[in-house]
Amino acid sequence: MSTAAQTRSLPVPDGLEGERLDAALARMFGFSRTKAAELASDGKVTIDGATAGKSDRVVAGSWLEVEIPAPAAPVRLIAEPVEGMVIVHDDDDIVVVNKPVGVAAHPSPGWTGTTVIGGLAAAGYRISTSGAAERQGVVHRLDVGTSGLMVVAKSERAYTDLKRQFHDRVVEKKYNTLVQGHPDPMSGTVDAPIGRHPSSDWKWAVTKDGKPSITHYDLIEAFRAASLLDIKLETGRTHQIRVHMSALRHPCVGDITYGADPTLAKRLGLTRQWLHAVSLGFEHPSDGQWVQYDSEYPEDLRRALDIISSES
Repeated sequence: MSTAAQTRSLPVPDGLEGERLDAALARMFGFSRTKAAELASDGKVTIDGATAGKSDRVVAGSWLEVEIPAPAAPVRLIAEPVEGMVIVHDDDDIVVVNKPVGVAAHPSPGWTGTTVIGGLAAAGYRISTSGAAERQGVVHRLDVGTSGLMVVAKSERAYTDLKRQFHDRVVEKKYNTLVQGHPDPMSGTVDAPIGRHPSSDWKWAVTKDGKPSITHYDLIEAFRAASLLDIKLETGRTHQIRVHMSALRHPCVGDITYGADPTLAKRLGLTRQWLHAVSLGFEHPSDGQWVQYDSEYPEDLRRALDIISSES
């Protein structure tokens, strides 16, 4: 099989007249709608020589060209101990971990650091074989730069049940974050769709065509330059809290990617966003009983909070 990108060209069939581009691509090439939308967003699709957007309507007979990237090299799971990762709970169905900053949930293309799944494998944990090979047992994720609680499925039953609970919004995910300034109102809900950033593909943003995303926040304590918030997520989009707080013009302290003040981050000794998954609750897959796990702030976040508190 060729490892180079391929360009395929053909006219739009009569039967697809008026379809959205992503839907037309999915039917013509067998892509998923998500994959088709990503190709369009990345500028890989032209119609009659002009770059086309995923929601553009296609015209029968117009000339469609699609650049199909080469398939990525397979991602391998490397069993490697993770310094500072704590097992909070372990039984036949699940293992709950306290993930340190700088650790990915699972292997991915281009990531060379440690992972939660690799750390569990190195420690001899057996996890569910459901899901993609490199993401076995993973039912939700935390950003590399976000610390806190993650549950990993060890049994097939747990994997299926936890995926359902996350999909049905049964799981209660609670975070604390320190944001710049003082949100007004001090408690509220951000209901704004999140999709890929229109010009920076490594970022996300509030976009008209994004996926529904809902974040609830409540003030814990206000300081002179920042506010400590309690966050409850209804949905679990990539970078959701970071994007929503930035959209409110109150980015997470230390989150340079989403507009935080680098001077403040340096003064507080932060090299990542002040964001921690403090609580995780769900119905245990074995008996349906509600369980909840809690996590204290790690040292770097505690130290930053002490500094900003002393300045207030």
